[in-house]
Amino acid sequence: MLTVLRENSRFVRDNARWLGGGFLLTLFSSFGQTFFIGLSGNDLRQTFNLSGGAFGAIYMVATLASAASLPWLGRTLDLMPGWKVTRFSMPALAFACVLIALAPNVAVLAIAIYLLRLFGQGMMTEIALTEIGRWFAANRGRAMALITPGQQLGSTIFPAVVIFITQSSGDWRMAWFASAALVLLVGLPAIVGLMRVERVPQSQETTVAGPRTARDWSRKEVIRDPVLYLLLVGILAPAFIGTVVFFHQGYLIELRGYDPLVFAIAFPVMSVTTIVAGFVCGYLVDRFGALRLLPFFLAPLAVASAAVGLVTPVWGVYLFMLLLGISFGFTSTLLGALWPEVYGVANLGGIRAIVVAAMVLSTAIGPGLTGALIDLGVGLPSQMLWMAAWCVVASFALLSATRTVQRREAAG
Repeated sequence: MLTVLRENSRFVRDNARWLGGGFLLTLFSSFGQTFFIGLSGNDLRQTFNLSGGAFGAIYMVATLASAASLPWLGRTLDLMPGWKVTRFSMPALAFACVLIALAPNVAVLAIAIYLLRLFGQGMMTEIALTEIGRWFAANRGRAMALITPGQQLGSTIFPAVVIFITQSSGDWRMAWFASAALVLLVGLPAIVGLMRVERVPQSQETTVAGPRTARDWSRKEVIRDPVLYLLLVGILAPAFIGTVVFFHQGYLIELRGYDPLVFAIAFPVMSVTTIVAGFVCGYLVDRFGALRLLPFFLAPLAVASAAVGLVTPVWGVYLFMLLLGISFGFTSTLLGALWPEVYGVANLGGIRAIVVAAMVLSTAIGPGLTGALIDLGVGLPSQMLWMAAWCVVASFALLSATRTVQRREAAG
């Protein structure tokens, strides 16, 4: 155990510059995440006289537009270093923070949300995972596990900060102005300063037997590859299912008669579990490779979905959050390390952008689709059982994809 701790400490010390940059990128992705925008949801609806459905429709359209834009914008990571992409992405994110506070009408509000989703959730995450995927080989899993908790930290600290600023100033807009200042004055110089020095994977990292890097595929080849779509069947499940439950938590609380504080108290359970599971997954990825783990990573999510559908006592919420945390931890680390093993690193930015866009698309469709089913009389618990079945079927699709990749790599 002491040997492992010393090894991890040495790894962090030797790579603090690049790990720190990746961590800050995932932290600053918070400003485009659903949880952060949702903190101003009631104020935005009141300001623009929007119903819940109207605001949800605007959010969905803006998110879909960002998903459509991301594959094109993400290609910039294949044309220039990540720090240069950061140098224009973060000012755009800061501009979006100011724009949502000053929006004079619904049209400008939609543009602001679009920019927040594109440059916050989309590009900050895209830059972090793409650069770490390129910079690390044998320790790719461990590196991913160290940077992805940035988003968990953001979801832990930023809500309290936003509430404090809003209550102190009496104006919800002040929190967005503060966010823009934080992005420009703290995040941008820190991240660019850390990432300006490129890291080349060391020779000993590229010769180990565990994680491997595939030949370099072009984006056109990837789009035509049936394996991509088998992989998407599985990897879209965590984002879709997590977003659905969080979006409909009010409905679920009312349906089951829970105390509203139950969900609030359960979120730290998910956050802590996500971080721990991420480190466990990072160790497993470095030892066995992401591909070998891929067919099994949806198992906790399948059980979590079934728990929402079948377990009605309040402890079911904590069981769900615990299992969802395991799923999120494995998902963020595993998927960060997977794509170099499947498609190489030369066009990693453009390839990852396709995948991230598909995930953003799933988070946009999920709440609307499940909400429509609820209106038709299909309750969320019943839908969650179907989602559990989806995870089981998708696991077999992932197994098929894994075997196909292994066969073609063995064939050279």
